[in-house]
Amino acid sequence: MGSETVRDEAGAGREPREERLRRRSHRERALIVINTGHGKGKSTASFGVMLRGWARGYRIGVYQFVKSGKWNVGEQKAAEALGNIDWFKQGDGWTWTSKDLEESADKAREGWEEVKRRLADETYDMLLLDEFTYPMKFGWVDTQEVVEVLKNRPGFQHVIITGRDAPEPLVEIADLVSEIRKVKHPFDEGYRGQKGIEW
Repeated sequence: MGSETVRDEAGAGREPREERLRRRSHRERALIVINTGHGKGKSTASFGVMLRGWARGYRIGVYQFVKSGKWNVGEQKAAEALGNIDWFKQGDGWTWTSKDLEESADKAREGWEEVKRRLADETYDMLLLDEFTYPMKFGWVDTQEVVEVLKNRPGFQHVIITGRDAPEPLVEIADLVSEIRKVKHPFDEGYRGQKGIEW
């Protein structure tokens, strides 16, 4: 039949199979998504995408590169209740609260090594690397290596990266980049972060 229109039983026209598959191939591909900028909501937006992936049956791995195991993160609690989302904390807190920056760097490098293993064995359909721009910015993880690993990842694996100041080589290979800009924030008026809003 080639590319001729196929008729169903009612006689209505339907696209040829080849055309439907071509359109589908333009819809479904593994993406690199970056949420960056100095506004609030980078991680929040990414967790929203994570929920969509969970609803579609994706196997999901979340790697937080700054928050330590002491942080009681609301999204993690929700993920544990949902199931099928593995959650790992690869940090020991923000750099200005860290007691040992070399230990912070080591944890970030260990986290990246684990992510590389998971990408290689295709453990997850979606990986969320929360606050992963910081280890690159601080020189703890080599940006060019990250770029090469992500460009050459096997199979169908979405990767979402959050954090301020996403490095340009990473932005260049990404499929979707959003920059979140602060307009107003309660911090500016001296209010501290609130449970249920910030964590």
